[in-house]
Amino acid sequence: MRFLATGLLVLMAAIFVATSLAKVPWSWIPYLRAFAEAGMIGACADWFAVVALFRHPFGLPIPHTAIVPRNKERIGDAIGRFISNNFLSPSVLAAKIREIDTAGWLSAWLSNPANPNRIARQVATSLPAIIQALPRDELNAFVAGAVRRGIEMVPAAPLASRILSVLWAQGEMQGLIDRGIDFAATALANNRNLIKTQVTQKTSRFIPKWVDGIVADKIVSGVAQLLEEMRNPEHPWRAELGTAVEKLIDDLAVDPQMHVRGEELKSEILQNPFLLQQMGKLWTAVEARLDEESGSASDPLADSLARALAALGRRLAEDETIRDTVNRWLGVTALRVIAPRRGEIGAFVTQVVERWDTETLVNRLEVQVGRDLQYIRINGTLVGGLVGLLIFTATRWF
Repeated sequence: MRFLATGLLVLMAAIFVATSLAKVPWSWIPYLRAFAEAGMIGACADWFAVVALFRHPFGLPIPHTAIVPRNKERIGDAIGRFISNNFLSPSVLAAKIREIDTAGWLSAWLSNPANPNRIARQVATSLPAIIQALPRDELNAFVAGAVRRGIEMVPAAPLASRILSVLWAQGEMQGLIDRGIDFAATALANNRNLIKTQVTQKTSRFIPKWVDGIVADKIVSGVAQLLEEMRNPEHPWRAELGTAVEKLIDDLAVDPQMHVRGEELKSEILQNPFLLQQMGKLWTAVEARLDEESGSASDPLADSLARALAALGRRLAEDETIRDTVNRWLGVTALRVIAPRRGEIGAFVTQVVERWDTETLVNRLEVQVGRDLQYIRINGTLVGGLVGLLIFTATRWF
């Protein structure tokens, strides 16, 4: 474009010289000469204006030239303020964020199986190194605090009531009772001699030993028979136990005293140092397991993460309510993160511009607006020629 603009100036000069030297009596020659003369003037004036923006014409320190190099700091500050006030204002950001369907884009991206798998593999590979890089004591304290806060937020008695009700409804408690009966019967049979010894020690020394043996055998046989009878689900004792369990479930759910006692018991457990020690050991075991699994060919952690990410993509695609909620949450988060720091972002842009050397700044601006500036030279040549032609014509006519 610079070559074209300069070529047009050379053309005007050539026409001016040719029409000045021409000795032919053509009436239109003076008009063409006036057009070329004014075109040269316009071309030179606009060349001077364009060059003066970026440097001194011919290297001469003419006043009000090399405008961009002399005002680099002011330009950087203006660009920073312009971006901060016009692009990062809360109203502009909010309007733009509302147009962006981030959740929809995420859903489409996760629908490609290669993407969740790649992310999951990267996370599973990097997770052990990230965890090992974290300070162990602070991490344990954070995990313990998070678990503790989570436990403290859940009422103990109603939670125990729900767990017992589920176990009782699914028959797990009955199976537990049967296993307890089996354990008691086995323990009774294995400790028959111990029971006989205890009975002998507790009875009078005037009672013969063989009588003590008979009494001990009767006790063991009676208890064994009772345990055998309790294997029947219709046994009265089991019915009483079931009634007691159902009452306990109701009391845990609605009894204020049970609530208070549950919170006291929960507090005692949480204040036990043994709990913190076990949590530390648990975290160590988790780290070891992550190290072990991350090196295997089929990484269970990566597979689980990939399935979870794929499920998230499907959920976002199918449920418009969740998609709108995610978009709204991401939009509010972005607005809260960016808008309060728009001044810092503008200052960063200003600093970047100020750090550029003058030649770099001039070259980058010329790359962006250079073509349009050369069009100014071309238009100046043509418009100057036309204006000169009009002036010459008016002068000749009047």
